[in-house]
Amino acid sequence: MDCEIACVALGAPAGLLNVAKLGDRLTVKGFLAARSLKNRTPVLHVKDIEFQEGNENGIQTKEQDGWQEEGRQGP
Repeated sequence: MDCEIACVALGAPAGLLNVAKLGDRLTVKGFLAARSLKNRTPVLHVKDIEFQEGNENGIQTKEQDGWQEEGRQGP
């Protein structure tokens, strides 16, 4: 799912977001809260970030590693 939402990150999650590049795929976990008492626009408060990689061509990294361990070539 693609979506755009304002987010707030502090501490370690902020450091990870700082090195993320435009177009990077991320999985974030956190909670939604209103921006303020007067402005009810939702803001995502990020608690955990995970970079997603190894899936550019629809092939999972785990499968590729398994092929290498078994001495097989990928598809």
